[in-house]
Amino acid sequence: MINSYNKPIGVIDDDEALNIVNNAVLRLWDTVDELSRLRPAHTPDYHVTIFGSARIQEGTPAYEAVKQLASELAAMGCRIVTGGGPGLMQAANEGACHGAPDHPEASVGIRIDLDFEQEVNDFVGHVFEHKTFFSRLHHFIMRSNAFIVTPGGIGTLLELSMVWQLLQVRKLYDTPLILVGEMWHELVDWSRLFMVDNGAGLASPVDMQIPVVVDSIEDAVHLIREHHAKWQAVDRELKPLRTSPPR
Repeated sequence: MINSYNKPIGVIDDDEALNIVNNAVLRLWDTVDELSRLRPAHTPDYHVTIFGSARIQEGTPAYEAVKQLASELAAMGCRIVTGGGPGLMQAANEGACHGAPDHPEASVGIRIDLDFEQEVNDFVGHVFEHKTFFSRLHHFIMRSNAFIVTPGGIGTLLELSMVWQLLQVRKLYDTPLILVGEMWHELVDWSRLFMVDNGAGLASPVDMQIPVVVDSIEDAVHLIREHHAKWQAVDRELKPLRTSPPR
């Protein structure tokens, strides 16, 4: 059967096929955008995501510091979220296990499927796996009440930049972004110099106040403790509403 364009019905050319695929992908992105709006205003548990290098070895000062950080937060009642891999991610998951030994769900890993990083670390109690960095990064955002950035490389910088921008454009709000260590002092100073102070107008002065840079894990714990207390106050107010029987 031939249609009015002298082409067999059911047969499409390459341009039409590409157009169909493009439209399907765009509709898929629309669906993802809609789902991203499901981030709850108040989560049933308080999650702290800790970003950091996969390359730092066990037993080093940085490893032990991050382990202590996560242990104190888990003992406070926080759930610790990492990328699930080695290095400082493992340190955070190990600390979560020490701080909440009877609650394996307090140690969460959101890992990426990489050829050179095959196994989730042994201290993850609840693991999620992703094939793409996009979906993994989005999962961190959906799950986290606060972010702590410890020393790291390009991957950690990507994660920091994503959270910073989402807070800048108010897609995230009331979500602490805490950077621990000298390297982050210098990054924020560089950003302020070349984006704001030199008159380039590439960012606003208020944007430079979004990340809070601290020098020690004790400072980070203090900031999370304050924010967690506010979250708990809201949780106490909402709990009767969640437990009330339906009318």
